[in-house]
Amino acid sequence: MDVYKINGGHRLQGTIKVSGAKNSAVALIPASILANSPVTIGGIPGISDAWTLKALLEELGGEVSFENGTMTIDPSNMIAMPLPNGNVKKLRASYYLMGAMLGRFKKAVIGLPGGCFLGPRPIDQHIKGFEALGAKVTNEHGAIYLRADELRGAKIYLDVASVGATINIMLAAVLAKGRTIIENAAKEPEIIDVATLLSNMGAKIKGAGTSVIRIDGVEELHGTKHTIIPDRIEAATFMIMAAAIGDGVTIDNVIPLHLDSVTAKLREMGVVVEEDEESIFIPKQGTLHAVDVKTLVYPGFPTDVQQPLSVLMSQAVGASKVTDTIYSARFKHIDELRRMNAKARVEGNTAIIEGPAQLEGSVVTATDLRAGAALVLAGILAKGETEIHDIYHIERGYSSLIEKLCALGADIRRETILTTDKTV
Repeated sequence: MDVYKINGGHRLQGTIKVSGAKNSAVALIPASILANSPVTIGGIPGISDAWTLKALLEELGGEVSFENGTMTIDPSNMIAMPLPNGNVKKLRASYYLMGAMLGRFKKAVIGLPGGCFLGPRPIDQHIKGFEALGAKVTNEHGAIYLRADELRGAKIYLDVASVGATINIMLAAVLAKGRTIIENAAKEPEIIDVATLLSNMGAKIKGAGTSVIRIDGVEELHGTKHTIIPDRIEAATFMIMAAAIGDGVTIDNVIPLHLDSVTAKLREMGVVVEEDEESIFIPKQGTLHAVDVKTLVYPGFPTDVQQPLSVLMSQAVGASKVTDTIYSARFKHIDELRRMNAKARVEGNTAIIEGPAQLEGSVVTATDLRAGAALVLAGILAKGETEIHDIYHIERGYSSLIEKLCALGADIRRETILTTDKTV
């Protein structure tokens, strides 16, 4: 079993570069299925989710190369191979294969997606969109079957401004006949990124990044080259780490506009944040102040950032509150932080963190991707050694994390340890 071991107390200083956006990559890669010639995507992070999607496209008959952050996909010989099990269970974003395969082949069989458990995350809005476009959708033996004689444009109102549903409907609609209008669409930057790729492939899309997206179907899409946007969640994680235990850290390859809600909340805590065109500098900080945070859809405060921020809150003076309106079960990291001497508790969908607290090294478990990032920060802050288990969650979303943090001065290493669990 592989774990992270962190010797805490080493302060961070220097420059750290943000990778390409995970939440874009996991949609851009499936989108390549819609093309009739090779698609090249640059800046893809070296995370396990990207490798899993590479394997899935190869199962469909695609030719895929992935090196030095660039993935080239030749989808010309792909077929609508059923994917009921296996790799689709490893990541939530495997559901984008539904929209892409439905758009190209008018049929798909995809196993129910996996990924982090963050409470109920139904795909009913995805299915609602597919059915509006003319597909028949059934759940058979734990897999989703999608079938359509043809897809026709439709007006679709999303009951929830879902990023996944917005992108999936876009993927299915770009080759449909006629116009599709998505109302109450999500506005995240990753949606604009996917729309940019599709437009460069020949799609006709207007309104991406607003609440109303209009798509006029085309006959075919061709290959193109595209560079992914920087990962705003990774950037926010590094900003929080720099605020917590930095002696001057520059976060490079960022789009500051995408981080406005995080920057505003950090400044409210007393953190000095200096923005440049493509970088952010955070100097050594003084006293931090307690704040209240409520997660909201973009451009509100991201749910993906509340877990790392809760660690920073443990170093602030007073009682902070985090209310997660997106994922009610996203507080499993609080029990792990309590093992490390954090003064925190959960009441409903709100976590209350009192500080400042001297965190102590302990053996903890990453219960999901962002909880894992929070525990890495806690380990860097803690007195003594911290051992983090289930690090596969972390490596689903953070590329070269150990190397990046060690370059700043952290003492963190990956080790293989023996397990006494007879079920392994």
